Amino acid sequence: MDKLEALASITRLSENVVRVLGQNPGKFTLQGTNTYIIGKQRPFTLIDTGEGKEEYTPLLESALRDAWVSSDSSDMDVSDIVISHWHHDHVGGLPSVLALLRRLWDERKAAAPFKPPRLHKFPLPSAMPLNTHNTLPSVLASLAAGSYTPSPSGGVFHDLHDAQILSESKLRILHTPGHTVDSICLHVPQDGALYTADTVLGQGTAVFEDLSVYIASLRKMGAFASENGAGTLYPGHGPVVKDGEQVIETYIKHRMEREAQIVGILKTPPPVASAAAVENGDTHPWTTWTLVATIYAAYPESLWLPAARGVDLHLRKLEADGVVKRLGGEGKDTSWEFVV
Repeated sequence: MDKLEALASITRLSENVVRVLGQNPGKFTLQGTNTYIIGKQRPFTLIDTGEGKEEYTPLLESALRDAWVSSDSSDMDVSDIVISHWHHDHVGGLPSVLALLRRLWDERKAAAPFKPPRLHKFPLPSAMPLNTHNTLPSVLASLAAGSYTPSPSGGVFHDLHDAQILSESKLRILHTPGHTVDSICLHVPQDGALYTADTVLGQGTAVFEDLSVYIASLRKMGAFASENGAGTLYPGHGPVVKDGEQVIETYIKHRMEREAQIVGILKTPPPVASAAAVENGDTHPWTTWTLVATIYAAYPESLWLPAARGVDLHLRKLEADGVVKRLGGEGKDTSWEFVV
């Protein structure tokens, strides 16, 4: 990475916040995972750790070293690390970040013994099944002994809870599930800002696991932003959003419009298989796939399969609301009808 690229990856957003890119740009991560250093001087709070790209560590080191001029060298660089949710691109860098913090401390040869940072995260449900995408257990298993300060119960993470205020940084926790069950946002009061992780992005729309819960979280965020003057959004991916309340409302509107579109289609006669079927009056129920093909007819078919997941989540919400009925089938072949 040359000097210009490094400079572009470290951005001071305010006197209280520095953003460091995780060096993992992609289709779903946009320019990469945003990590944030919070505080005017050491010890700082770090929000998220990227996915563990080796190019990220020297950038974080550079950003932290810049604070040495104005900070007491006996202070630790980072006292707290907050993980916004379990996805690998936010937690995978934890081992290398902890190793960096120990190395920086040892290089300063501070007189006081090293005090490792506290790690914070909203707890996952104990019944949540493990899957191949959840690398959190393996990441935690790889952490070096003494690289973090255990919770009072001896766990890796100090459990977060809704409305909690972290004493060091004054960050306020908002539990905002939907993208994942453990997703949080963070109020940064000094900046009148809300860190939104992956619940609201700097560009485009976000994915989610549970639409009903996701909409409720968006409404919670919008109300909080309005009541607390948190109109700026610091997203987990993408640029800073200045008109945060409007963007959150746009997210809600987009989902409600998609829901209305699906209901409108289900109210129409279902598709037929052939001209002969028309003559015989034979029809086939609407399926997730035929709904996708109708809604996304103007888009390349290569996008239909990813879109099917979002349509399916809308249908599950509508089923829970008693608006539609599942007739049978599995996956994209699940059939549906509108409940009159």
